[in-house]
Amino acid sequence: MDQNLIDSGNLQINVTGQDNRPIRNATVSISYTGEPGSMVEQGNTDASGQLLERGLKTPPIEWSLDQNNINQPYAEYTLNVQAEGYEPFNVSGVELLADTTSVQNINMTPVAPGEEGSNVVIPAHTLYGEYPEKIPESEIKPVNESGEIVLSRVVVPEYVIVHDGAPSDSTAKDYYVTYRDYIKNVASSEIYATWPEQTIIANVLAIMSFTLNRVYTEWYRNKGYDFTITSSTAFDHKWIYDRNIFDTISLVVDNIFDQYLSRPNVKQPILTQYCDGNRVKCPNWMSQWGSKSLGENGYSAIDILRNYYGSSIYINTAEQISGIPASWPGYDLDIGSSGSKVRQLQEQLNRIAEVYTAIPTVVTDGIYGEATKDAVTEFQRIFGLPQTGITDFRTWYKISQIYVGITRIAELN
Repeated sequence: MDQNLIDSGNLQINVTGQDNRPIRNATVSISYTGEPGSMVEQGNTDASGQLLERGLKTPPIEWSLDQNNINQPYAEYTLNVQAEGYEPFNVSGVELLADTTSVQNINMTPVAPGEEGSNVVIPAHTLYGEYPEKIPESEIKPVNESGEIVLSRVVVPEYVIVHDGAPSDSTAKDYYVTYRDYIKNVASSEIYATWPEQTIIANVLAIMSFTLNRVYTEWYRNKGYDFTITSSTAFDHKWIYDRNIFDTISLVVDNIFDQYLSRPNVKQPILTQYCDGNRVKCPNWMSQWGSKSLGENGYSAIDILRNYYGSSIYINTAEQISGIPASWPGYDLDIGSSGSKVRQLQEQLNRIAEVYTAIPTVVTDGIYGEATKDAVTEFQRIFGLPQTGITDFRTWYKISQIYVGITRIAELN
């Protein structure tokens, strides 16, 4: 074991089957990456397909806060997952930072003749590894060029199609990824989850605005490609197949995923480019390490963004979120709330409880009582949200997202 592993973090493992149903009693073995014989923990998933390991060793938190640090600021763990009726799953390079919870989702495949299981290797974080520099582009796409604007309004897509390589690489695979999961993946790949919350918000807003610009202008489709965005840092953001995400980043994304950055009299989301600000300098873009310093000095997210992109930039909200059966009511639901939105919530929770049986079922009476609050609290526990029992913006849309996924599974079956 590395003697520099003096701090600790937590690792949340979520194991599901091919139909996204939780796998109970899967055996998870955890070892240090690069030391296959060094198993540090072993456990079994619960009824929700989950296992939480606390206190796993990490380098000191200061390493992820110092841009001049040359040491790897995160520990790397390898997970081996075994479950009856499923191919074994092995993932190495799972990143763990001090004082954070790292979430690793594992989707297992039923046993099939000739299959040997899945092996995933997570490459280095972009702030530590070597990746190509971003090729500069105009932040606003003129309508008289290829990639002209074709959508009438900004819409948060249900999915983006990620081309896992440079645009011209015809051998690279395309992946359908939910929009929120894509943003969480990119942010976890490009900034450290130990940074100040306002810094994380600023960086997530920049990532979302850039992504929605690609969606809104149909940039790659107008060039003859069948995908939304790439995983190449030279053209877009770093997205890593099956990588872990971090809880602090996940919560931020869930709370603001319908937002993006605008300028006055410009319909399209701004193509907010950035660089690390350490190995790569970009005077007219946001510096990731610089944004960390501003956050530590008390800057709000919008002040951080205006420091780099100018005072005219502001936070906008998308008019529509696709793939969701009904929209957020506009206020928190809690004890005493009643009406059709509460009934809708109760119906969706009951449907989810058929798969995630730890969630108690409730009477669909349209009244937000203690039983509904208890069901919401358990849902929040399972899906990594603050366990308040209150249905706020991020809880509402997380419930909707899981409900849609489960009901589509039922339709396919």
